[in-house]
Amino acid sequence: MLGAGSPHYAAMTVHSPPAGRQRALLRKSSAHMQRGLWKLVPERLFLPLIDRIDERLLTGSLELHLPDGTVRLLGANEPGFSAIVHLASWRALARLATSGSTGWYRAWASGDWSSPDPVALFALFAANARSLGDSARSSGLPRLIGKLKLHRRRNNRHGARRNIAEHYDLGNDFYTSWLDPSLTYSSARPAYPNEPLEQAQMRKIDDLLDRLDLKPGDRLLEIGCGWGSLAQRALERAPIAYTGLTLSHEQREHVLARPTIQATLGEAEVLLQDYRDVQGAFDAIASVEMVEAVGQQYWPVYLESIARLLRPGGKAAIQFISIDDEIFPAYAARADFIQRYIFPGGFLLSERRFRDIAEQAGLEWRDQQRFGLDYAWTLRKWREQFDAAVEAGHLPQRFDEHFVDLWRYYLMYCEGGFAGRGIDVSQVTLVKPAA
Repeated sequence: MLGAGSPHYAAMTVHSPPAGRQRALLRKSSAHMQRGLWKLVPERLFLPLIDRIDERLLTGSLELHLPDGTVRLLGANEPGFSAIVHLASWRALARLATSGSTGWYRAWASGDWSSPDPVALFALFAANARSLGDSARSSGLPRLIGKLKLHRRRNNRHGARRNIAEHYDLGNDFYTSWLDPSLTYSSARPAYPNEPLEQAQMRKIDDLLDRLDLKPGDRLLEIGCGWGSLAQRALERAPIAYTGLTLSHEQREHVLARPTIQATLGEAEVLLQDYRDVQGAFDAIASVEMVEAVGQQYWPVYLESIARLLRPGGKAAIQFISIDDEIFPAYAARADFIQRYIFPGGFLLSERRFRDIAEQAGLEWRDQQRFGLDYAWTLRKWREQFDAAVEAGHLPQRFDEHFVDLWRYYLMYCEGGFAGRGIDVSQVTLVKPAA
C-alpha cells in the first residue's frame, strides 16, 4: 500500500495540463490590470504577516514573489515541501489574513496570486498547520459571518437533505465524466503508483468488507451508499440482504439501475432515508466517508444509531476523514473553503473526540488503519481524469469555466492537505459486544 511513509506518491510528477496553465496566466494577467487602489497600499502593512509565516514555517520553504518585484524566501529551516507563489496584488494577503482559506481561494480565482504547483503550497501549509496557528485563518467579522453561515447549514433532517443534494445531485453525468467506472467517490488503496484507479478502489472496498466477515443470509446496512460500488461488490461476494441509505435522488437511481442490484431486488433495497430514521437489526454496517456529512453536533446520534441497529456481536466498518486533533479547535471555530464552496454542512472528524463518543455508545474501536497518502494519490488521479474530461469537452455544458476552476482548485487543495498530513483517512471496525 502507498500508506504513511511511502515514497510512491511523492514520486508522481506535477500534473498541470495546458488549459490549466493558460487559465492561471489569464487570471494573473487580469489581476495585473485590475489591482487599482491596491497598487497604492504600502508594503509595510503586510510585512508582519509575511514575517510571521516565515517564523512559523518549521519545515519546507516558500519562495514568495511580491507585487513590487522583490522575492523573499520564507522558512527553509528544515527539509519539507517547497512552494512558489507569485503575488500579483497585496489584496491576496489581505484576503488571507481576514478570511483564511476562503479568502485565499477568492484571491486565486481573482488572479491575485498564482503558483506553478498549488498542491505543493497546500501541502506546505498542511505540514506546518500546528506552528502556523491562526496566521492563515479567518478572523474578526469574516470569521463570525462564516460561522453564522455554517450554523445555517447544520445537518438536521431537512438540512442534511439540502446539503447532500447541493454536492451529489450535480448530476450523474458530471461524476461519470471523471470518476472511475465504478463511480467510487472516496479514497482508493493503491498497491503501486500506476495501478488503474478502479482496481485500487476495489481493493479498498474489499478491505472494508473483509472487516465485516459477511456470511450467507447476513443483513448489511450501508449508511451513505454513494453510487453503489460497495453494494454491488458485497452482493457479488455473498448472498446477503442489503439495505443502502442515501439522501441523493441521483445516486439512488444509479444504484437501482446496476445489474447486480436488479438481479437481487428481493434481497437488496436502496432507501431515500436518513440514518436516524432506520429501524431493525443488522449483522453488519458499512459507512464510507459519509460521517463527514454528519457534523460534530450529530456525532453522538450517528454512533448511537450504529449501536442501536447492530445486533449483539455485530460489526460496523467505517472509513472516515479526520483532521489533526491539535488543530481541530481552530478548524471547528471557522468555516473553511470546503464548507463554503464544496461541501455545505461538511465537517472533518477529530479522531480522539469521535472515538470517545463511540466508546461511550458501547462500541469497541478496533484495528484502525490510516492511509492518508493513498488519498493524495486518489485525488491526483481524479484531477488528471477531471482535466482530461475538460480538455475533451466531456463535462456537461451547464458547467462553466468558473465551476471548472473551482473544482480543480478543490482537488488540488485536498491533495495538498493529505500530502502534508494535516488531514488523514482511516478505516476502523466498531464492534458491539455480544450480550
